[in-house]
Amino acid sequence: MTDEKHSGIEVAVVSGLSGAGRSTAAKCLEDLGWFVVDNLPPELISTMVELGASSSGQITRVAVVMDVRSRAFTEDLGSVIKDLDARGYKPKVVFLEATDDALIRRFEQVRRGHPLQGEGRLADGIAAERSLLSPLRSEADLIVDTSGLSVHQLRSKIEDAFGTEASTRTRVTVLSFGYKYGLPMDADLVMDCRFLPNPFWIPELREFNGLDDEVRNYVLGQEGADEFLQNYLQLLRLVGAGYHREGKRYLTLALGCTGGKHRSVALVEELARRLAEDDGMMVKTVHRDLGRE
Repeated sequence: MTDEKHSGIEVAVVSGLSGAGRSTAAKCLEDLGWFVVDNLPPELISTMVELGASSSGQITRVAVVMDVRSRAFTEDLGSVIKDLDARGYKPKVVFLEATDDALIRRFEQVRRGHPLQGEGRLADGIAAERSLLSPLRSEADLIVDTSGLSVHQLRSKIEDAFGTEASTRTRVTVLSFGYKYGLPMDADLVMDCRFLPNPFWIPELREFNGLDDEVRNYVLGQEGADEFLQNYLQLLRLVGAGYHREGKRYLTLALGCTGGKHRSVALVEELARRLAEDDGMMVKTVHRDLGRE
C-alpha cells in the first residue's frame, strides 16, 4: 500500500525504560486526541492500525505504548515497525530513557520492583532492560532523556512532538447555573453574580432570559458589571496560563445567580465572547438551568 493510501492516519510507537515516563507520555497523547493502546502484543499492532485506518475518519492518530512485558518484545516489535513502514503508515518511534540513578530513585519512591529484576537487585533489572531495548533505541526517531524532567516538562516535550495547535489549546467551558438548584460539582472556579440587580423583579424583563437583548443590555449596563468582567478576565488569564504550564487542558468556569436564567446567562455569554478573543483558548457555553423556570 502507498503512503497516500494512509495519509489520513498517523501512527506512533512509544517505548523505553520502565520508570522513564511512558504512562505520562500516554496520558499526554490521549489529551492531544490520539487513540492510545497500552501494552498491546506486537503481533496485534498492525491489526490495530488497520482498524483505525478503516474507521471512516473517526480515528486519525493511533499511538501504541510498549514495554518489556510484551512477549518477544524486541524481535516482534522490530518486525512490526518494518511491516507498518512497508504498508505506508511510517510510524514515529519515541524512546524514553533516564539515568540509572534517576530510575532507581523513582522505583524506590513508589516502592515497586523492576519487571526484569527477578531475585536480583533493582540495578540488575534496569541493566537487563537497557540491554534488551538497545536495538529499539537505535531505531528511534525521537529519544527523550527524562532524568531531569518534571512531569510537566515531559508533557511539554510530547506536545511539541505530537500536538497540533488546536490540540494544545486550553478548552474552556463557561457554565451558568442557579444557586437554587445547587452548585455544579465539576466546576474549577465558581463566581457569584447575585451582586447585580435581578431582572426577575422587573415585570417587563421577567419572562425573558439572558440570551435576549433586553436582559443582556440590562445586566451588562449595571454598575459593576463591566468592571467585574474585566477583572475576572485578568484573573482567568493568570490562572489559565498556570494551568497550561501544569498540563491542564480543560477548565470549567461557573457563574451563578438565583435561578440561572437572567444574570448568570448574560454574563456567561459575554465572558465567553471575550475569552474567545484570547489566543490559546477554545471556548463553549453551557446554560445548565435555563428553561427550568
